[in-house]
Amino acid sequence: MLRRDLSSRWLSPEVLTFLAVGGMGYVVDVGAFNLLRSVPIFSDHDPALAKTGAVCLAMAFTYLGNSALTWRGSASADRRREVLLFVLFNTIGLGFSIVTLFVSRHLLDLTSGLADNISANVVGIGLGTIFRFWSYRRFVFTARSRDRRESGRTVPAG
Repeated sequence: MLRRDLSSRWLSPEVLTFLAVGGMGYVVDVGAFNLLRSVPIFSDHDPALAKTGAVCLAMAFTYLGNSALTWRGSASADRRREVLLFVLFNTIGLGFSIVTLFVSRHLLDLTSGLADNISANVVGIGLGTIFRFWSYRRFVFTARSRDRRESGRTVPAG
């Protein structure tokens, strides 16, 4: 019984849709990161610059996806507040990738492309994803989450 409650909570349509949107955002992020790392203006500098540019592209993509799919239940009363909080929490989430990239490069002296990808795009994004789901649900898309919980509705994935 407890196992079923936990799996229905952790694998709810809301979580699954968030992960699907995030998965597509991950493809945008990683693809842009690797593309930017190959551009001379970025490749001559710390890869954190490429990561920052990639996250900006992915952030725009995931805002649209989460707004339209994950928490689409009701229109936001204050779209500007929603966007500002989304950007703030994404910036904090970016911090997870930047910190893991910094630790990998500068403390562990792992400077290969593979090490950059594992630290920033596996460890950093994994930690950032957990933080983002919590913060979006709690602070960004609050009216949408609250409306759906109070009515007992769920938003289907896709």
